[in-house]
Amino acid sequence: MSLVDIEISNHNSVLPDEIVAFLHEADLRVNQFLENSTRRTTAFVPSDFKTVYHALQAITDENLASGSSLCEWGSGFGVVASLASMLEFMACGIEIDPDLVDASRRLADDFGLPVEFAQGSFIPSGAESLAEEAYADNNAAYSWLITDADDGYEELQCGLEDFDVVFAYPWPGEDYLVSNLFEKYAAEGALLLTYDYPETVRLRRKLSAPSGSA
Repeated sequence: MSLVDIEISNHNSVLPDEIVAFLHEADLRVNQFLENSTRRTTAFVPSDFKTVYHALQAITDENLASGSSLCEWGSGFGVVASLASMLEFMACGIEIDPDLVDASRRLADDFGLPVEFAQGSFIPSGAESLAEEAYADNNAAYSWLITDADDGYEELQCGLEDFDVVFAYPWPGEDYLVSNLFEKYAAEGALLLTYDYPETVRLRRKLSAPSGSA
């Protein structure tokens, strides 16, 4: 199996009013959280949500996904999962920080969005060694790579292979781990959407290696 890059349209269309209202409220809550939180705030850096929304919109408009299920890895405030829900994805998120899980649930509930959030790790069962290597390489700086956390998939009652789209915002040096996890455990044909600072996204699909290739 390999990950193949997919070009998506560069959407710069005007955002719908309901998206503007949602993002305004999300930004207020994120900023308030960062101002008031005294722990682990360095581990929570939101992506550019407008850029991600346009990418999700392109996936739906161009019918690129094999289905409608989406999981946000390290979901934070769950903004991307909520945006996906507003685009009619069956969306969920996995987040290791319980305070952020609570905040994401409140935000989704306040907008009537049917998004499910699980508190735990997005590292699939059996992939602990991959995560531990990345954890060691980063000098134990990233709390979400700890492998003794609860299994987020168990709470969601599904596995990574059940999702048609996965979104992640890898930190510098973490993209290899995210790509490797997806390549090993996602379903064939599934899409991996990643945000790369500043304001760029990358879309890849998991495909079988061509017949006869090395």
